Amino acid sequence: MSSSYSYPRTATVRRRHSARSANGSSVVAFLLVACFGILFAGCGSPPPEEGTADEFAFTEQDVARFRELVMEGGSGSSIQPHLVSDEGSDTNLSSLPVLDLSNIDTYRAIRGGASDGGDIYRVTNEFVNIRSSASVTSSLVDRLKRGDRMELLAFPNAAWAKILLPNGSEGFVSSRYIAKATSGEELSAEKEKFAGQYFVNFGFLNVRSQPDADSEKLGELPSQAIVKPLSMDDVWARITFEGKEGYVAVQYLKSFTPNFLVQQRTYTLPVLHYNMERENIEDVLVQHIAKLKESGVRILTFADFSDILLKQQERDVRVDPNSIILCISGVDADSIKSVSDILHASNTDATFFLQTNLLGIDGISEKMILTLLANGNDIQSALHTGDDLRSLTNSQGELELKQSRQLLEEATSRPVNAVLYPLGGVNDRVQTLASDAGYLFGIGAENERIFKRDYLLQMPSFSILPTMTAEDVITIALGAEDLEE
Repeated sequence: MSSSYSYPRTATVRRRHSARSANGSSVVAFLLVACFGILFAGCGSPPPEEGTADEFAFTEQDVARFRELVMEGGSGSSIQPHLVSDEGSDTNLSSLPVLDLSNIDTYRAIRGGASDGGDIYRVTNEFVNIRSSASVTSSLVDRLKRGDRMELLAFPNAAWAKILLPNGSEGFVSSRYIAKATSGEELSAEKEKFAGQYFVNFGFLNVRSQPDADSEKLGELPSQAIVKPLSMDDVWARITFEGKEGYVAVQYLKSFTPNFLVQQRTYTLPVLHYNMERENIEDVLVQHIAKLKESGVRILTFADFSDILLKQQERDVRVDPNSIILCISGVDADSIKSVSDILHASNTDATFFLQTNLLGIDGISEKMILTLLANGNDIQSALHTGDDLRSLTNSQGELELKQSRQLLEEATSRPVNAVLYPLGGVNDRVQTLASDAGYLFGIGAENERIFKRDYLLQMPSFSILPTMTAEDVITIALGAEDLEE
């Protein structure tokens, strides 16, 4: 593969066989190829030969469209041209897209697994103040935002938590706004750590020398104080108080357990991948969708899955059993309408992975994209050139990932957080590049129905072949064990 970039054209231009002078038309041609036709540098194709600009001619409509998109900022179309360096050097590439990367930490937390391990808690509110002591009137030390992590040092009482921040400083936060992430399998063990602990659920609580309201008063427990009774009956709890034993009324005690954020760790969610470049695959898609619906399989998009994962950062939400993700790739301007019509007729949504060098006036148009979205479909990235990311340098891979995401987000006005790796090619380096480019999901080609959270950037998928029957797809969706039952 050549290390230098060429400039792939995204708009079809008409060739005129008769020679033209270099005046006028060659200048317009140069501008169109350099400023509008070039979405970004590709890999592997030779640069255009000198003098080829003289072979291009453009209609008045072409020029008007050029002015509309470039000279006037692209009003009327969300697909914009982007210029990049053609230096061919891994270190000299410039003009990388400027993307919103604010979700990177959230996505990494999602992929981090259901359990943080140790005594790590997360902020569940929009923000939480860190105080110098366990009081709302104490000085403000810092502030954490939703999803931020901290190490729990202790619960001085039920209302406050003493924490250690990553920078080594300590402070106090309201316990109602933090939670420990755990899985459903680990929840019982986590709760068991606080078994037998209670807190004072009243303004204060008298401590008596005997289990009798008329006995000597030894002192008081303040509101929210945590105690672990030595014994209890229906009326009195025996506790240790200032080196002595005393008794408090059970009716003013409440069981103490901190907040837990229960999340799925493992997902049974097959990804069915239909590449529309395969012959007769449209007919197969129609048959398979009908059988999936008949069998009660719930069909999701990657946007649906993303919404579920984000909700799981705040509360216990599960993926419905017997669900699959339906994704479509390999569409172009000729096939996209027929595939869209198939899905619309069956009242089915899917994720379309689009290759962005096909976007443009004479390719996949803005109208086609808007129609897909209006019908409830999801649009994600199949990169720009379709080159295997494993064969590219870091800069080339970064450009592919970021440029395709930027073009699609401009075209759809929606977040793009899933990438379909060409040829299913993914390794640790590719995953790092995808993560740094702001992707939550990366879809490979391993045939598995089950995956864990830390595999979201190398998710397995089933490549559906035209020879597969509807029964084959149902076996993938529901599993052979479920079918036998």
